[in-house]
This record gives sequence, C-alpha cells and structure tokens, in this order.
Amino acid sequence: MARISVFFWGWIALVSGVWLMSDSLWVSPFAYFPFRKVFVQYSGLLAVCMMAAALVLALRLRLLERWLGGLDKVYRLHKWLGIAALVLATLHWWWAQGTKWMVGWGWLERPARKGAGQEFVGLEAWFRGQRGLAETLGEWAFYIVAVLIILALVKTFPYHLFRKTHKLLALVFLPLAWHSFILMEFSYRLEPVGWLTLAAVLAGSVAAVLLLLGWPAKARRVPGEMVSVHHYPGLHVFECLVRVGEGWRGHQPGQFAFVTTDPREGPHPYTIASGWDPATRCMKFVVKELGDHTRRASAKVCNGMPVTVEGPYGGFDFEDDCRTQIWVGAGIGITPFIARMNYLATHPDNRRVYLFHTTADVNEEALDKLRADAGAAEVDLIIRCSRTEGRLTAQDIRDAVPDWQQASLWCCGPVALAKALFAQFRKWGVPGRRLHREFFDMR
Repeated sequence: MARISVFFWGWIALVSGVWLMSDSLWVSPFAYFPFRKVFVQYSGLLAVCMMAAALVLALRLRLLERWLGGLDKVYRLHKWLGIAALVLATLHWWWAQGTKWMVGWGWLERPARKGAGQEFVGLEAWFRGQRGLAETLGEWAFYIVAVLIILALVKTFPYHLFRKTHKLLALVFLPLAWHSFILMEFSYRLEPVGWLTLAAVLAGSVAAVLLLLGWPAKARRVPGEMVSVHHYPGLHVFECLVRVGEGWRGHQPGQFAFVTTDPREGPHPYTIASGWDPATRCMKFVVKELGDHTRRASAKVCNGMPVTVEGPYGGFDFEDDCRTQIWVGAGIGITPFIARMNYLATHPDNRRVYLFHTTADVNEEALDKLRADAGAAEVDLIIRCSRTEGRLTAQDIRDAVPDWQQASLWCCGPVALAKALFAQFRKWGVPGRRLHREFFDMR
C-alpha cells in the first residue's frame, strides 16, 4: 500500500510542481475568469497525465509489477488513477463548458474584450486553428470516458461486458491526447510542464495502441488443456487441473494467472493452487462460483477442453525474514496457501507457520485435502466455521500464536476481514512491512 500511495501522490506532485514552475492558481487580480483560465489548464493537464499513467500500468510491465509488489497492486493503482482522472476531467469540463452555460443563463457576465484580437502567425497560428476540432473531440471523448469508468466501478455490471467496454478507454484516450496537446497553453511547450505533458501523452498513446493490439496478453500467453475437473457442490467450488505448453516458464506459490476457457468470455484471473513441476507441467486452480463468469465456467469446463493461460502474475510470494508466519485464508482465499503448502512439502524451511482457514460452508472432502496438505507441509492448521463459531478476529490469532509479535501476517480474503485484522495488528505495534495482503480485485 505504501508504494501505491507514493506513486499516486508522487505523480500528482510531479505534474503539479512542473506546472507551478510555469503558472499559478493565485491569479492577480483574483477573479472568476482569470482563475478559470489557469484552472482549466491545470486540471486538464493533470487529468490527461493521470489517465496516461493508468494506461501504462495496464500494460502489466514486469518492472512496475515488481516495484509495486504484484499485479493486484498495479491494478489497484490503475483504478485510483482512473477515478482521479475522471474527477479532474469532470472539474475541467465544468469550468470550461459550465462557464459558457452560466454566462448564457445570466449568472455570470463575461469580461469585455480589450481592443482588437491578437493576430497569431506561424506554428502558434496553426495550433489556434485546430482548437475547434480539439474542443469537440475532447468534449465527446470525456462523455464516453465518464460512462466507461462508471460502468467499470459498478460491481453488478457483468464481467465479460466490463472487459470489452473497458478496453475502449484505450481508444478514447487518443482524441483526449490530441485535445490536450492542441489546447495546452502555447507558452508551456518550451517549459518543463510542456515536456512532461508531451512525454505523458506519447507514453499513454503508445500504451493505448499496444492495448488495442492485445500486446500484454500475447506476450505471456501459452496454450493449455484441461486435464481433470472436480466439483464441490456444497461449496459452489470446482477444482481443475490444467496442463500448459512449453512456453510456460514456471511460477511461484501465491501467484495467479489469467485463464481463458471461452474466447467469447475472455480471460479471468485465478490464483494458482499448486506449485510448479516441470515434469508434469500441470497447474491446479480452485475456483469459487462468485459471479456470472465463474458460474458459466463451472458449467462448461470438462476434461480435454483447450484453454489459454497468461502469466504468472502477483507478488504474494511469502518471502520475508520472519521466523514465524501467520496465514489467513478466508473462503476461496485459501488457494495461495494451498500452493505454498504443496511447495513446502518438497522444499521445507525452518519457519513456523500457522494457517487460519475461515469458511461459512463446510465440505469434509475439501477440508480433509486441506488437512493432508497442512500435514505434509508441517503447517499448524486452524479451521473456523464462521456460521457456528463467529468471525475470525485478531484476538483469536493472538491467542493461538505465541510469538505473534515477531510474526508476519499474510491475508487473502474479504476486504473487511483484512482491514480489521491489519488495523488491530498495527495498534499492537506490528509494522506495516510485515502485513501482506492479496488485493484480488481486477476492477
């Protein structure tokens, strides 16, 4: 979380800082229209820079993924950059368009023009000549972007439709980049704010084209085949084994992959619930029927089905210097811990591990497998049925782990559970660097 905040606020500070080297929001005399002129410039440039950064993050670059701690963190930052871009673009649009409406309604009085209009020549005249088209393109692109970002934030909007509509943001960015480049104050172009904005819109435009061509997926995608499928009806969970082709270079326990079972549905992220064995080239996925996509996948998957697998992604890798680790896997959040236990069964280390698995639904067959995995890995397993025993609390963990103060906490599950546990452990003095969470939310 710390690096997400550093990137987000650092990028805002950088863009704002270079803009303030060229202009100021404190105009003299301070009045509506002089302030409007500079605020429209500032909000527009900041909005397009935020959106450009979000598009670059969508490329799933390994360097950024490693620095931020996993693709889940990259996508969380991508989401907040998109929200910030929408807020700033809305302010920009209102100060640009709303002012014209308020003048027409008689709420504002436009200041009188002073003398004849200035004549422009050369390159500046050309830019001035493009303003009308740039304003029209930018306005309509803003309306489309607003609708697409709002749809992305509506959890009830079907995943397969979200995936298709969200990709259109890359296309719509191109007219927004042109809008910003043309309407940017001409004097900025020879100053740092102009150089930074140009670099941002170029990077965002290149990222947009690559996203439209499907570059991130193609670079890390391999064919596979469904080897076996097992359903747990009482849990609304299915477990499948996938054999991948030679292009897969392996993965670490705790990572995830995008799996495509139906090209019309597109890829969906699933945590890999097994270690990597190059001899068998098989990976296990344990999937909860949580939404429209996973319910359809549960009904369709079968032995021999061709699939594609893209990845691996994620930084939930269990690597730290603590001699004791506390794992909390709630519901389907148990999957990264299953993978790690499979790995520890053949690659033991000298850590003491406590695994808390909390679940609302109980299936003895699934729990027996979990107990067997924990036994093979020498992991202390504590199973809690939340329906009968109540929710897991930080105090429950503290009571069960003698050296909890020196332990690291690894949590995968509902947002509310992770927030509650982390908040309490921070109050007890456990540093944030020892609290690890998987943000398994790709929208």
